[in-house]
Amino acid sequence: MTLRTERQPDRDTVTSSIEAVRPRGRKGADDRSRNADGSIRSPWSSVLARVLLIAMSLLFLIPIYWMVISALKGNSELGAFPPTWFPQWLDWSNFGKAIDAMPFFTFFRNTLIITVCVTLFSMVSNLVIAYGFACLEWRGRDKVFYVVLATLFIPFPVTLIPMFDLYARLGWINTFLPLIVPSLFGSAFYVFLLRQFLLQIPKDLLNAARMDGASEWGILWRIVFPQARAALVTVGIFAAVGAWNDFLGPLIYLQDENVQTLSIGLQIFRLNNSQDFQFNQLMAASVLIILPLVVLFFVFQRTFIKGVQIGSFK
Repeated sequence: MTLRTERQPDRDTVTSSIEAVRPRGRKGADDRSRNADGSIRSPWSSVLARVLLIAMSLLFLIPIYWMVISALKGNSELGAFPPTWFPQWLDWSNFGKAIDAMPFFTFFRNTLIITVCVTLFSMVSNLVIAYGFACLEWRGRDKVFYVVLATLFIPFPVTLIPMFDLYARLGWINTFLPLIVPSLFGSAFYVFLLRQFLLQIPKDLLNAARMDGASEWGILWRIVFPQARAALVTVGIFAAVGAWNDFLGPLIYLQDENVQTLSIGLQIFRLNNSQDFQFNQLMAASVLIILPLVVLFFVFQRTFIKGVQIGSFK
């Protein structure tokens, strides 16, 4: 007679079998309900965070909402007390009056030309400079990069008079060149932003391309550029907003009205209507000026949010 003994499965085998048949969705939900240190996350923490974010969003949106409704109010309702949170009737004629009160389309064309040129030149020049600091090995690279970052601490008034004297000697005053040409030489902030992203590209990928005979320009435009699109869109949005809202540069370098921008146009509108000031028309002009920036942000919203997270993870 032969005794048959069966081997009992050990605890590790049983545990692994249970983990294998456990639903994946439940496991993912358990992981999302835990903090980084493994402790269980309270459901009230996420609710509190959402409430706080909504409250902060409303705090920032109230001035924009008030500007929009003020642009749609009539003169009688605009001075009413207590103020109304929604117009009793929408006065769309304020936008037409604001356009007619100043050469709006001339200012819009000038601002658009400057913004497009500054955005494109900033994206190209800063990508090339950041590539040199992140992907090329050369002596003294980090020291030069620190010097570039140090330029962020130089106040604009310090360089105002020397730059104006230089542009005056070149005959660039009252042209778009003083506002466009500096974007060809990069910006310390944009270079830092792009360099942090390019440092995440694997060095082995770049070295393999070099071993295959690719030039540095080929590596930049065929390998680095496609991977850096999110960062470039972020730089482009920052550059576009800065050029569109720039007030001090056009005020200093642009003197004739036919080359002025929208930021100067608002000041001209206020001065021309100082005797009979129409606040609702000024708000209507402000809405028209910020509208392209709002559209730009919503079009590239996902890419912009992805780009501002550069360097936040390894």
